[in-house]
Amino acid sequence: MNPTRRQLLVAAGAATGGAALLAACSDDGEGSNSGSTVAANPGDTALISERTDSEQLSKNFAMVQRFPNHPLFLEGEEARLAVSILRDGDDATASGLRDNGPATINGWIEDFNKVKVADIVATRRYEGINIAYWSTRATLPKAVIHALRFDGDDGYGAVFEVFDPADVITPAIGSEMPPFDTPTDDDHRGVEPYCTLAPEPCPFHSITLREALALGKPLAYIIGTPAHCTTGTCSPGLQFLMAEAERVGDAMVCVHADVYTDDAATEIAPAVSVLGVQYEPIIYFVDANGVIVDRLDGIWDKSELRESVDNLLS
Repeated sequence: MNPTRRQLLVAAGAATGGAALLAACSDDGEGSNSGSTVAANPGDTALISERTDSEQLSKNFAMVQRFPNHPLFLEGEEARLAVSILRDGDDATASGLRDNGPATINGWIEDFNKVKVADIVATRRYEGINIAYWSTRATLPKAVIHALRFDGDDGYGAVFEVFDPADVITPAIGSEMPPFDTPTDDDHRGVEPYCTLAPEPCPFHSITLREALALGKPLAYIIGTPAHCTTGTCSPGLQFLMAEAERVGDAMVCVHADVYTDDAATEIAPAVSVLGVQYEPIIYFVDANGVIVDRLDGIWDKSELRESVDNLLS
């Protein structure tokens, strides 16, 4: 059987150490069509009260994708799509992304023939971050190229591809989370630093992913590199999860794995390679039976993370 494009990408990543292929979020402040995100430091929550839902969008506005452009969406699986919107007349940079706008936007998803396959409503998210994004979810039945469209957009929307599950080797929602011995406080397993959150490592390294799965409890497994995207989601998103862990207590166990084995970010860590993922950050939500029930990719705010945690524990 000939290898699929997904398998070729993963094989290339393994051969090169993966650093060239992994879509890591960055701290350069640029919006892009990758896992790169723009978020405030976790303490910048004062921005929340200053935003309003009343400001309307002009016609022909442009979107900026906030999800990775990698094999991510699977045929028959619910896809989570997140986009930001450019301010009028600005280029696609972080400073040009809106921090306000309508609370919801109506839209649709169309296939490559511009045939509508789903109506959607996207919700504005901004709690704890300084750039708003709108997220929605839809289950798409065909493995073809699609576009997320909003009423009044520029006609292009956000383009993404849905894949046949047989062509994707990363664990999908509904499948079991593969156990793995992730770095811990006591055993870094060759990953230095084993947690790049500053100034202190996060508290999610007391046990390995394998040990966490053996506990038979709901699990949040986050993969990301805080040191390399302090203004992206990896650092704030990790700290949002730390706040959630404190809120729910021992009802949920959390594990974090950094992406690189070295501080220079030149070699992909085994915890990432074993899953075959090519972007960060990611949170997998795993039920008490070890089955993946949800996933957040690229960008999330406090409210969307809280909803995912509550759904996991419900």
